[in-house]
Formats: sequence, C-alpha cells, structure tokens
Amino acid sequence: MKHLHGMLAFVETTTSGSLTAAAERLGVTPAAVSKSLARLEEQLGVRLLNRSTRRLALTDEGAGFLAKARAALRALDEAVADVSQAARTPTGRVRISVGAAFGRRWVLPVLPALTARYPELSIELDLDNRPVDLVAEGFDIGIRGGMIEDSSLIARRICRLPVVLVASPAYLKQRGVPASVDELANHRCAVVRFSGGAAPSPWRFIRPGGKRVEFTPSAALSVSDPEALVDLALAHAGIVQAGLHHALPYLRSGRLKLVLPERHDPGAREIVLHYPHRQYLAPRVRVVVDALLAHFADASDLHLIPADVAQHTAAPTQPSSLRRNTRRSGSDIAASKA
Repeated sequence: MKHLHGMLAFVETTTSGSLTAAAERLGVTPAAVSKSLARLEEQLGVRLLNRSTRRLALTDEGAGFLAKARAALRALDEAVADVSQAARTPTGRVRISVGAAFGRRWVLPVLPALTARYPELSIELDLDNRPVDLVAEGFDIGIRGGMIEDSSLIARRICRLPVVLVASPAYLKQRGVPASVDELANHRCAVVRFSGGAAPSPWRFIRPGGKRVEFTPSAALSVSDPEALVDLALAHAGIVQAGLHHALPYLRSGRLKLVLPERHDPGAREIVLHYPHRQYLAPRVRVVVDALLAHFADASDLHLIPADVAQHTAAPTQPSSLRRNTRRSGSDIAASKA
C-alpha cells in the first residue's frame, strides 16, 4: 500500500495532537512524519491538516478522510492479528491423500480425536490409490509407499513396507505348497500391473548361499490396485505378492498363509508421509502431521517384518499330482498283497 506510511502519520498526528508525539509513537523523527504527511496530501491532491508552529487543525477533507483511514488501519490490524492467531491455533481445512486400505485402517482412527480437540479444524480424507501431485491438486499431506523424488516435498518415514507371498489354505490344499522357487512355475499367480502398460515387476528371491534370483509370474489375473491382490488371494485365485500390512489381518485369522518366506526377498520399500516444503508450516497441518506420526510410531503392527509372522507359513506338501500318484501306488501295493 503506497499510502500506508502517510495514513499512519496522519492518524497518529491527529490522535496525539502533534508531530513530535506522533513521531515518538511511530519510532521515527518529526521530520519523517511531516514528510509522510506532505507526500500523502500530494498523492491525494487535497490538504488534510492545516499546520502551524503551535497547532494542527483538520480540514473538512481531512475530517472525512480520518474516519476512513482509521477504519482501514483497524482492518489491517485485525488481519495481522488473525494471521498471528492462526499461527498458534489450528484452524481451517486439511486435505490428506492416502491409499484406501492404509487410510481406512491406520489414518481414519486418528481423525475423530483431532477434530474433537480442535473444533475449528476440518479434515478431508481422499482414499485413492492413484499417484497424486500434492501441490497441483491442493493436498496438504500425502501418504504413499516408496520414496518421494520431488525435492520440494518434506518426506517423513512411517515404516518399512515389506512384501510377502501369500495364498489361501484352500488353494494350497488343491495345488500343493511350493517348496522351492522353481515350483512357482506350476502355480496360478495374480500380479499388479500399473498404468502405462508396464510389465509386472518380478518377484525376487534369495537362494541358499545368498544368490539372488528373479521370477516373473505368468499371471492369468492382474489388477491396478496393489491392495486388491489380497482380495484375489482370499478368493483362492492363487499366489500373490502383497504388502505385509495388507495381508496381516488375514494371516492372523488363518485365511491366508505365507509361501516361501525363507526364500522370498521382502524388498526395501517404505511408507512415507510427505507434505509441501514450507518455512512456516501452518498449525492446521502441523497438528495433523504430528498426530499421525505419533500414532504410526506407537502402532506395533506397522513395524513387523516377515520373520515376526513366520508362524503363519504354509507347511510344504507334495503337489496334488504327486499325492494322487502316491495314493495309486499305495493301492497297487495293497492289491498285490491281496
């Protein structure tokens, strides 16, 4: 505002009654106050004050301008006070983008207490597995698997994201439990295929002796949502590679079993919370970030690794074809004895 200094000088001078008193209140010299008044009158094209060595008197134009100048400065003070208060009190909307399954299980439970504690805070949760541009789409916080490459974002590590091979007991009973990586070729598998037509990522294993190998499943079923792989496994579609956190409830309930955990490479992916880099992070965003990170740190299930759930491993068995051969051999032996 090009008139701001002049308005301050004008209002303080008329309020205090002298240039000297106005200068003391503004922390400048009387000459600076006089110069600001003169510049304001020149910009407006009217005389606001009649000045002499002994007294100041408002002109008619000055009297009319004084009320409006005071109102404008009061509005400016209120705006500054509101911003300063907002720097201390969480107020306004916070938009969060997170994958559907992780958001429902780990983010939603935190939000009711937050909005109850801060009545002026509102939170909008977007449960979507698609990649998002935080800044372009107006999100304050994003939670995704993997490291964030955008250097303009602050990334806070939540936990590791190990992957496991799982299948339903019914499927394994029908097709047998693979005892080696090579036997996976005889099994039905489902994979995730991301947008763009890229080929599914290979599954990685560590053979005895430490040699690393890859296996690319020939999958009859593929989905674009990694979390949907667990649903396919529960539907007895075959063996899938899924995040441990997504499969964990079903491993504990017995609806899924680990496959080849001693050979499968869980990978080095992470789940990350990220937000736009700002020198002064708004309190509305700060309290949500702090609450989520504290909740994640206390959630022991988020910090499990495959070795922690090894008791849910499927016991290796012979494939069904071998079992049928064994039964036939047993019948032949019984017949020969007869």
